[in-house]
Amino acid sequence: MLILGRRPGDTLIIDGGIKIVVLQCDRGGVRLGIEAPSDVTILRGEIVNQIADENKRANVVSDGKEWATAIPLKKA
Repeated sequence: MLILGRRPGDTLIIDGGIKIVVLQCDRGGVRLGIEAPSDVTILRGEIVNQIADENKRANVVSDGKEWATAIPLKKA
């Protein structure tokens, strides 16, 4: 992991045309701006973790057929 000290207005350039700009720093955190090509996906870490946890939870249900048997069918 590379750790850098940056100030508002400072930038980082990452291979592939990705530019990160420090917009604001205060005790509450840092605001970053990210410029990247449209084919580059940018996700927040907590969203990736949430999706991974949900996928793990979904895989715990064997094949999804149990819930279908619990629904009563109405006869016409």
